[in-house]
Amino acid sequence: MEIEIGKGKSGRRSYGFDEIAIVPSRRTRDPEDIDITASIGSHRLKIPIFASAMDGVVDVRFAHEMARLGGLAVLNLEGIQTRYDDADEMLEKIASFSDSEATGEMQVIYEEPVKLELVQKRIRQLKEKGDIAIASLTPQKVQKYYKAAIDTGLDILVIQGTVISAEHVSATKEPLDLKKFIPKCPIPVIVGGCCSFSTALHLMRTGAVGVLVGVGPGAACTTRQVLGIGVPQATAIADASAARSRHLDETGQYVHVIADGGMRTGGDLAKAICCGADLIMIGSPLSRAKEAPGRGYHWGMATFHPDLPRGARVKTEVAGSLEEILMGPAHENDGTLNLCGALRTSMATCGYLNIKEFQKAEVMIAPSIKTEGKFHQQSQKIGMG
Repeated sequence: MEIEIGKGKSGRRSYGFDEIAIVPSRRTRDPEDIDITASIGSHRLKIPIFASAMDGVVDVRFAHEMARLGGLAVLNLEGIQTRYDDADEMLEKIASFSDSEATGEMQVIYEEPVKLELVQKRIRQLKEKGDIAIASLTPQKVQKYYKAAIDTGLDILVIQGTVISAEHVSATKEPLDLKKFIPKCPIPVIVGGCCSFSTALHLMRTGAVGVLVGVGPGAACTTRQVLGIGVPQATAIADASAARSRHLDETGQYVHVIADGGMRTGGDLAKAICCGADLIMIGSPLSRAKEAPGRGYHWGMATFHPDLPRGARVKTEVAGSLEEILMGPAHENDGTLNLCGALRTSMATCGYLNIKEFQKAEVMIAPSIKTEGKFHQQSQKIGMG
């Protein structure tokens, strides 16, 4: 249903996670019985969580720990790890900058070019323990680096930008044609981000195994402020899930919807799945892990753009180990630790055995869900995240 904005413009009402609530069904289950496994391509995961390709979140050591816990960590092949052999030195510098100087100083650090030999070195390091190697490139750099990455052992390629379309038009350079590139690529490809039904559907038609859904919801992203674009995540995911159903009817091919950004708590993860997500990609919640390379800081891939930065270095603080953040035990009451435990409990409380079932859960528009009856929590600033 469209709402009139003015005489000459109308628009749909959209919803974020804080405006909806999951409705329990007539059945409940034991959390121990709940199956939160997921798959992407031919790869099976114990937990449905990806660590996003952010320099403050993922390095090789973090990726190994994420794999041990059953998820996947996406390495940014155009970030600090492939610009500097001693990436830790640069990450230490970034953590030392004051808030006022961070963006400008990071722009200088990221002027160092990406080195092909480091792209290959990092992928070899990812493969050292037999883990699935997954890494991201922007559309502009795919042709330059993807062959070397695949030859070195890359298992899954993520083509990622602030907004990705299947029909990029340029009068000055030949753009990457996803419809031609993806069918010929010898490994599975994930593409994103997007935030609408039509864009998600067109991206699915390229042959991608997964589509990232989310434009601007991340904790460190300022795209919505700088460019004025984006759709709240609950609506964006629901629209993409409808595109997945259309594509499945048309082709018989199931494409995974990956909710990318805007989630901090176990409840957010649960709501994303109820809206239709198959998998979750998060950055800032995992930047709080002791193993994260950002030293308690988090920033997006456009934070250091040389002409138009669309991100900020934000302080997230170290909250615990990666295992505590994902698996518990939790020592905070705001839902930011033991994310998988919270997801299991939400599914069990609502009576759904696995992720596919949980996608069918009833949701309600509930803008007061976080504040109703919470006077003391609000006034004392406890338990509210």
